[in-house]
Amino acid sequence: MAASWPGAAAGTPVSQDAEERGPLRAAFSGLTTRGRSFLAAGVASAACAYLLGQPDLLRVGALLCLLPVIAVLTTHRTRGRVTASRWLAPARVPAGQECRVYLRLHNPTRVPSGVLLLQDRVPYVLGPRPRFVLDRIEPGGQREVSYRVRSQLRGVYPLGPLQLRLADPFGMVELTRSFRTHDTMTVLPAVEPLPPVRFGGGSRGAGAGRPRALALAGEDDLIPRAYRHGDDVRRVHWRSTAHRGALMVRREESPHQARCTVLLDTRRAGYVLGGMPAPFERTVSAAASVVSHLAQQGYEITLLTDTGAQLPPPGGGGDAMELAGRLMDFLAVVDHSDEPGFERALAAPRDADPALLLAFLGSVDAGSAALLGGLRQRAAGAVASVAAGQLDPRIEQERVAALRQAGWIALSQHPGVPLASLWEQAANELSSTGGGRA
Repeated sequence: MAASWPGAAAGTPVSQDAEERGPLRAAFSGLTTRGRSFLAAGVASAACAYLLGQPDLLRVGALLCLLPVIAVLTTHRTRGRVTASRWLAPARVPAGQECRVYLRLHNPTRVPSGVLLLQDRVPYVLGPRPRFVLDRIEPGGQREVSYRVRSQLRGVYPLGPLQLRLADPFGMVELTRSFRTHDTMTVLPAVEPLPPVRFGGGSRGAGAGRPRALALAGEDDLIPRAYRHGDDVRRVHWRSTAHRGALMVRREESPHQARCTVLLDTRRAGYVLGGMPAPFERTVSAAASVVSHLAQQGYEITLLTDTGAQLPPPGGGGDAMELAGRLMDFLAVVDHSDEPGFERALAAPRDADPALLLAFLGSVDAGSAALLGGLRQRAAGAVASVAAGQLDPRIEQERVAALRQAGWIALSQHPGVPLASLWEQAANELSSTGGGRA
């Protein structure tokens, strides 16, 4: 493989595997049929030389015995020194997309290695184990190979450990080495692109989406700062400039950041059907699509589940895109819960009541709809996407109607219906009711 090693060039950490040399006795157990035949022939020749009194035959026997021993010692030394590295590009992929795995082997010894057989261990859902046969590696040389893996199922999958089978050039010995470490590949839920419709949401700060609270004495009581190169001259505060004899400008207003809470229903009782794609997987994928879409628009997102778990926890925060990555990693491994309802989600502590609440639900009965009504009262606007196609259509319509009576804008997410159409419909209904205004 002629490509350069991306991980080392970019400074990305790669897993370096090392293993101490095993006992020499174990190395001799790697003798092949050819190597054992040479040893047997050498011992037989030495015995015949002793019985027949032929010194030349003894030399032949010694040579036949010495060749496998030299092969064992050489291969054993190379086996203990060969190092391997693994690099994933990328390490986090959406479901259905490929990840390329790069393997590099390096021979730091002064003797060339024999033929190498590589086998990397991968979960069965990623396909068969990749195998490679490499010619000998020159002293100080290296070889690089790569393979692709893909999964339609979200989750975290271990790659490795790498197994290496090393053979000498004469085929007399084969030694197997298993490296200790492994890497992980995160398969994120499938994400569907959403149209850039305006959904609103609460805001923090005094940006354009929120009136700015002024001091009682008026705008002139705002504390200005010294002029910096590149500042807009329209922001010059002339009264402070005249008072201090130097250019002063008004401080920048704090940036506008909309806030939204995403509620994910993980109750096992809410999803009665399996198969592919299961309703639960469609619900998780829809939540991931919305989280990714809102993060790109700069929303401050809080993910809440029926168990009361929150990400980030109250008082937490950080960069919007970094937080979105943490949320996507959580959605990659989220599983069913045994919660009967949403009591713990309703009692979960939070920094402030959300202005925009988006819920992705399974089948919701009358009792759960009533609890969700209490959660909806804390938000200015609330939209619920209900996984449809699990029960009788009439029963599902009644349960969606119960959510609407509780104040939700409830929509049924049928199999095969694009999430983008539901997203636009929810935005239109939210705007018509006035709940989408920041």
